[in-house]
Amino acid sequence: MKALKPSHRERKRYLLIKGNDASWSKIEKVILEFVGVLGFAEASPSVVKSLKGRVVLAINRGALDKVRAAFLMSGKNLEIVKVSGSLKGLGK
Repeated sequence: MKALKPSHRERKRYLLIKGNDASWSKIEKVILEFVGVLGFAEASPSVVKSLKGRVVLAINRGALDKVRAAFLMSGKNLEIVKVSGSLKGLGK
């Protein structure tokens, strides 16, 4: 199988999410409630790192606004601390 051309790969943004109960199940529920199954598939979120109280989430660049709105509208104790185009940028 050939590798993808650079123009065909997905552009990702990395979100640093902070909260008392920051876990994949709660993050998944927040996104699904706001954008639905089709929006969830469009965003294709995946957990990169999971630390105590913090999660690094990778999403597609086109769905960034929808995912940010989902976290703002949810009544959960989850907030987006920082958004970056690279993992190295989140660490600084």
